[in-house]
Amino acid sequence: MSTATPGIDPEPLTRWFAEHIDGVRPPLGFDLIAGGRSNLTYRVTDTAGRAWALRRPPLHGVLGSAHDVGREHRVISALGPTAVPVPDAVGLCDDDAVTGAPFFVMDFVEGIVLRDEELEAGTLGDARPEASLAMVDTLAALHAVVPADVGLDDLGRHEGYIARQLRRWRGQLEQSTTRDLPAMDEAHRRLEAAIPEQGPATIVHGDYRLDNMIVSERGEVRAVLDWELCTLGDPLADVGLLVVYWNRPWGVAPGNYPGFPPIDELIDRYAQRSGRDLSDLDFYVAFGSWKLAAIIEGVHARYVSGAYGEEARTAADDMPAAVEQLAEAALARL
Repeated sequence: MSTATPGIDPEPLTRWFAEHIDGVRPPLGFDLIAGGRSNLTYRVTDTAGRAWALRRPPLHGVLGSAHDVGREHRVISALGPTAVPVPDAVGLCDDDAVTGAPFFVMDFVEGIVLRDEELEAGTLGDARPEASLAMVDTLAALHAVVPADVGLDDLGRHEGYIARQLRRWRGQLEQSTTRDLPAMDEAHRRLEAAIPEQGPATIVHGDYRLDNMIVSERGEVRAVLDWELCTLGDPLADVGLLVVYWNRPWGVAPGNYPGFPPIDELIDRYAQRSGRDLSDLDFYVAFGSWKLAAIIEGVHARYVSGAYGEEARTAADDMPAAVEQLAEAALARL
């Protein structure tokens, strides 16, 4: 059994698993899964070969509600019976004494996560178009779920989503940075002045992108992950952020690799599947760029402080420049 995994206290966690999961066979193994820049994710295994995923907040530097594992657990539990593929929820623990922070456990879904290494290696090959379209179809399916039908009508306020997001991420930015970011300030001012009228609220993922899902070798979406930013609001915010992720000049950018469709094809696909008017999409892409910049500034601060473990510090080297590029991209869209 691992005894040196950051964020894991093996003995009390093993007791929790034994009390809450039928048939678990200790000793358990705990392995931190690389790639996450939000909550920490661990693969948990027992001697019978069963596997689960455990999610907990970063080791320190947590800002407000930005790492709410209880919210994630609630959302995937509610979406389980819908057409949106999510892992089966197993249990939630809000007792910090077990492993130093709240956590939840879900079934481990086998499949492919298309991060940098997988894109560089050509993973999925001919199935890349299918995975891209399935990603868009899944987003349309999420936005078609009626919150009240799945017990999520009180997940957030229905109106004023963009204005609330601008306030929230401006506040998070002010807590995480010590440097001047004039382009971020200007983009925030211009976004506040140009918010489109919001239609009926839907469930909004908040960080929807290809590497936040598990796909099969045929390109099917097996599970959408990372629901910590999920709330009710304007579905076009998810679409705008997806556009930002698809062709960004750094990090995981599927649109920069062979086999993935151009972003315009995916936008058209979403419009067809959802029936929504996308005439204001430029605003939402600008908002997505600004929001992502605010998130990355906070992530950088946590990386540097060691909140993701000491070995992860070097992963933050390109983040300050990325923040500035995204802020300028937001201004260009506006």
